[in-house]
Amino acid sequence: MDTQLFINMLEEKGIFLSPIQLEQFEKYFHLLVEWNEKMNLTAITDKPDVYLKHFYDSISAAFYFDFSKEFTVCDVGAGAGFPSIPLKICFPQLHVTIVDSLQKRITFLSHLVKELNLSNVTLCHDRAETFGQKKDVRESFDIVMARAVARLSVLSELCLPLVKVDGTFIAMKAASVQDELEQSRKAIKVLGGSIEKIDHFLLPIENSERNIVCVHKQESTPKKYPRKPGTPNRVPIG
Repeated sequence: MDTQLFINMLEEKGIFLSPIQLEQFEKYFHLLVEWNEKMNLTAITDKPDVYLKHFYDSISAAFYFDFSKEFTVCDVGAGAGFPSIPLKICFPQLHVTIVDSLQKRITFLSHLVKELNLSNVTLCHDRAETFGQKKDVRESFDIVMARAVARLSVLSELCLPLVKVDGTFIAMKAASVQDELEQSRKAIKVLGGSIEKIDHFLLPIENSERNIVCVHKQESTPKKYPRKPGTPNRVPIG
């Protein structure tokens, strides 16, 4: 996906980028490649692939959910900033918090946020399990997102405790999500959520399957969740 196709395909979805925003994406690409030589941030470094599989793919959540308001967004396990930084570039009014367990990624993201001149971005070096038990952030976000971090039953325990009641948990999943959905229904219910909708689409050019799962937070999450680090992955709810 070259830059012009990136622009055109976003415009088809009603997302129009200014020259400053396009420059931010260009700088993002160069910083990602530059820092990737020092640390393992991504296996994808070819420019057309970065624009398609990282930038466009991250923004695709906005094709199915309206990000135009001044939402507070928490990105759990963002890695090199996906999906929250591309969304922040497109929707500058968002207040973004990124949680990642690796300090080196947080170091990269700190440099990236500064270089892209992004405001209202908070970076937290923490495990999602311990972050979700902190009183000042628990059940405080309008939207909590995760992209290809873990199975949905596990992701739900990491993310739903952070979502405020009436807020939304958005899981961005590749491949077929049907089996994961069946296995996660109990966990989502226990954690206070209900599946609102699932949107399926094919990533352009390579036609690989993508799924955007939106979970509505109906009631408060029981205080014991999330459990201790590692437990959700070892012993998923259900």
